[in-house]
This record gives sequence, C-alpha cells and structure tokens, in this order.
Amino acid sequence: MRHVDFSPLYRSTVGFDRLFTMLDSVAQPEGGQSYPPYNIERTGEDSYRISMAVAGFAEDEVSIEAHRNVLTIKGERKDETNGEGSEVLYRGIAARAFERRFQLADHVDVVGAALKNGLLHIDLKRNIPEELKPRKIAISAAPAKAKQIEAKAAN
Repeated sequence: MRHVDFSPLYRSTVGFDRLFTMLDSVAQPEGGQSYPPYNIERTGEDSYRISMAVAGFAEDEVSIEAHRNVLTIKGERKDETNGEGSEVLYRGIAARAFERRFQLADHVDVVGAALKNGLLHIDLKRNIPEELKPRKIAISAAPAKAKQIEAKAAN
C-alpha cells in the first residue's frame, strides 16, 4: 500500500491534526499484528458487533476494558498441563497472549460481551445525545401583504 503525504493539508487546515494522524495510521498495519483474527459487523442502524476468534481461551482468561474511546481486549492463557506422562508433539492451536485495541467513535458504548464456540462477541451501541441529533426546523411563510412604510417628504 502506498503512503499518502498529508503535509500540504496541514498548512491549510486548523484543528484537523488528529484526523490526518488517524488517516495516516490506517494505512500502516498495527505493528504487523494479525492475531487474533476479528470481524466488525454492523448489526443495526446504531449497533455494531466485534467478533474475535479466541479458540482455547476461557472466559476468565480474557478481559475487556473500555476507557476514553479505546476498547482493549486482552487474553492470557494459564499454564496448562496435559496430565502425567503426556507430551505435545505438535502445537497448532495458538496459546500466546494477545492484546488488541479498537478506537471507538464518540458516544459508542459497549453493551455486552459473550464467548460462544471459540468466538468472543462484543456488542456496541452508538447513543447520540438528543442535543447532538439533527433536528428539523420549520420554515414559516412570509405574510401575503407586506406593509410598506413611506417616508413623508419634509415641506
């Protein structure tokens, strides 16, 4: 992917520095991090779902934290022993710890989370306050006859 240079826009805009920084960071992968894989779905007009593949992790080994528009999901496996005398010949199921962060938009809240069939589902809802919602403003019609005020000529 090519790198886009936003420096000419920095000179002609005020207050959009964060926007350009976010656009610039989208083009670069998150440190090459690809584990665990995830999907982001829109489930309604103002609701979303993040589904993350966390096979092999129990509910108490995964933590979810939302703080200041950042959703952080951490997973850390406890040491597991397979029993006396058994050894793992091939380990294909990842057991490494992970931490994944998502930048949330303003007024997006975490509604709930569920771990089912190796997938962690996190439900999000956008709650825009009434004062920030667009509102329709009625247009009043002008009166049909307008009074005209004439200046009297001085004699």
